[in-house]
Formats: sequence, structure tokens, C-alpha cells
Amino acid sequence: MAAIFPVSAQDMDRPLLTEATELEQFLWVARPVVVFADTPNDPRFIKQIELLNARKGELWARDVVVIADTDPAAKSALRTQLRPRGFQLTLVGKDGKVALRKPEPWDVRELTRAIDKMPLRKQEIRDAAGGAG
Repeated sequence: MAAIFPVSAQDMDRPLLTEATELEQFLWVARPVVVFADTPNDPRFIKQIELLNARKGELWARDVVVIADTDPAAKSALRTQLRPRGFQLTLVGKDGKVALRKPEPWDVRELTRAIDKMPLRKQEIRDAAGGAG
């Protein structure tokens, strides 16, 4: 896997979606957001990808990678592990644990608030501030 961090000006043209089949490759490196749908034509899927793309920088700043799975017939490892039903947005922490699941599109503002409440993210913020706080 190519280095995906830190965020730089050159990254702004980089696609938000990452091709991945297993969450383990992101363990302690990134926070996967997995967007499931039964078809790429699902209006909720389209809306979610638009919402995520509109604020890529905020997601990259939190080490987020986005994975899309719109083929339930393929029975991917991600589907087996996360067991979505129709549309689902799933946030996985850097520790590999599912942090939240949403059955409807979620705005980046709500998503980043949820991430910023995670203990590891709080530690990252403290470390970036020089350990103060």
C-alpha cells in the first residue's frame, strides 16, 4: 500500500475512494469508512459519496480512507466481516473495532465529530499540540 499520509496540497486531487478487500491493512494506520450498497445506483450511496468528496481534507486530516462495496453477490470479506443490510456507512477505528454504523448517509461534520471523540484521536490531537491538555 502506498503511503497515504500526511495530507498535503498534492493530495487534494487524489481520489477519496481506496480499493481494499480487508480492514487489517489499515490497522493502526487509518480509519476506514466503508460505504455499502446493493448497487452503485442506490441514491443513498450516491449521496454519501458526494458528501464525503465535498470535504476530503477534513477526512484525510483524521487519517480516513473510504472503501465502497456495491456488489453483495461478490460476498466480499468486508461484507462477511461487517454484515451490512442494504445501504450502510460503517466507521472503523484505527484499532480495527467498529465505531459506528449508519443506515442513511451521514454528513462529514457528523462523522468528524464522532472521530474526534475517539480516545486515539484525542491522543493524536494532544500529541500534535505538543502533549498539552
